[in-house]
Amino acid sequence: MFFKSFTDYLLLEKNYSTLTVNAYQNDLENFLEFIKSEYEISSINNVNYSQIRSWIVSLVESGLTNRSINRKISALNTYYKFLLKVGDVDVNPLAKHKALKTNKKIQVPFSEKEIAMVLDDLHFEKDFEGIRDKLIIELFYSTGIRRIELVELKLTSFSFDNKTLKVLGKRNKERIVPLLETVLRTLRKYIKARSELVDVLDVDYLFLTKKGVKIYETLVYRIINDYFSLASSKVKKSPHILRHSFATHLLNQGADLNAVKELLGHSSLAATQVYTHNSISELKKVHVNTHPRSKK
Repeated sequence: MFFKSFTDYLLLEKNYSTLTVNAYQNDLENFLEFIKSEYEISSINNVNYSQIRSWIVSLVESGLTNRSINRKISALNTYYKFLLKVGDVDVNPLAKHKALKTNKKIQVPFSEKEIAMVLDDLHFEKDFEGIRDKLIIELFYSTGIRRIELVELKLTSFSFDNKTLKVLGKRNKERIVPLLETVLRTLRKYIKARSELVDVLDVDYLFLTKKGVKIYETLVYRIINDYFSLASSKVKKSPHILRHSFATHLLNQGADLNAVKELLGHSSLAATQVYTHNSISELKKVHVNTHPRSKK
């Protein structure tokens, strides 16, 4: 298997997720195919920047976005850094490469009204799937967890006594998130409905399909998209937008940025500060309505 020592390094030393490691390996294999066909080179270790540049040009011509291309280049750059670390190369050919320019994505969170419309006004069936879907939406909005974190939740992730959720985040970093009473109520209903499933194959996992197997990411996306399509006209309706809404609404209500950082599982404040842009409009309202000089 190509790149096994590299993928082992990512998994065991860097604690990258299996999904990320698989994506890196696919990107490296695609690049290897390119240099074999274009330059008859059989090892990534023996290429120069001009050859990598021609690969980048081919990716641009194929119609890939700059963001996707940058991700592929990042995988290759990480590989060369690994080769430098273990002494297999003397120079990283990507050392002076500058990432392609990308347009910043504007993530528009759901409004509090849209969230309330889904959770309070929409009809959820009283069966297993209806209870499960409502719990998924409540969890995303009340904890800000990522989609993969939700998929990987176990039955043992919850503590009813402590009213907390244990989440395994990026690079296997564990964090504890408090749970609202409303979520705990729905969770109890879901656990009861789950216990009534006839065949459960993935017994350790919390969220299952009605066939008793672990829920998967595309289904989670579909659940969020389907329900919020009934309440919102926003173009993007996804689990990430719910995470975005969670952070934005907390900040709008005056939550401390560091506290939001810990809840989201961010490693740095810079990642959390993205959400402060959305709360500026709320700050402006407070400023105008409360500053002594605003009415003069």
